Amino acid sequence: MKNKKTNYSERPWGRYFIIEDNKNYKIKRIEVNPKSKLSYQYHMQRSESWTIIKGQGIVTLDGVEHKISAGESIKINKEAKHRIQNPSDTILVFIEVQTGTYFGEDDIVRIEDDYNRI
Repeated sequence: MKNKKTNYSERPWGRYFIIEDNKNYKIKRIEVNPKSKLSYQYHMQRSESWTIIKGQGIVTLDGVEHKISAGESIKINKEAKHRIQNPSDTILVFIEVQTGTYFGEDDIVRIEDDYNRI
């Protein structure tokens, strides 16, 4: 559920906060609950850069797993299949910078999802 007043949205895996929404980019703070993961997905109209600011995670990028920790970053190109999971008992927090031509949530193409979202 998205709260337009605060640019905050709860998800089954955690939550995100929109820091800035511009016609050329969007910046989010994303929090992934312990033992949770985002859907395996891709985007047709945007790329993303993730910088971990708290915790550790496992990023799957085009089928290859990468361990990532606070202070590290990963680039996700447009149409690259990706997900992040938090295997730990503490929250995982990262900053996502989106660049491209469109930043709507309807540009998410889910391949696999633990929460049965389309």
